[in-house]
Amino acid sequence: MVKAIVQRVTQASVEVDGESVSAIGPGLLVLLGVARGDTTGQADRLATKLLALRIFDGNSVTDVGGEVLCVSQFTLLGDTRKGNRPSFTQAAPAAEAEPLYTRVRDGLGAKGGQFGAHMRVSLVNDGPVTLLVDC
Repeated sequence: MVKAIVQRVTQASVEVDGESVSAIGPGLLVLLGVARGDTTGQADRLATKLLALRIFDGNSVTDVGGEVLCVSQFTLLGDTRKGNRPSFTQAAPAAEAEPLYTRVRDGLGAKGGQFGAHMRVSLVNDGPVTLLVDC
């Protein structure tokens, strides 16, 4: 199932190789994990749900004019139940995950990281508010 860690932020940014890729002001940082077999329907439901979350004093991110930054995060699918080395067999391969990541990002009207790159994500959590959301 498509999973997301959602953080309400006052600011967030992504760097790749020391260069800024994206940055937002107040809004949501979405770390998105796509599992093997996830569907476009699940991706669409997740985007709709994230935009409707009422975590800004009873309002949604769109109600308050906030921005969204969406970053691919396959490690959300890491399984640590056995041993100390996470297994990522549940994570979708890049050819399957990237179109769904793009679909969620587009559905959110979000800025994004660089799919598959080693990224440095910076954020200032507001609240702090952090949620795990899946569809």
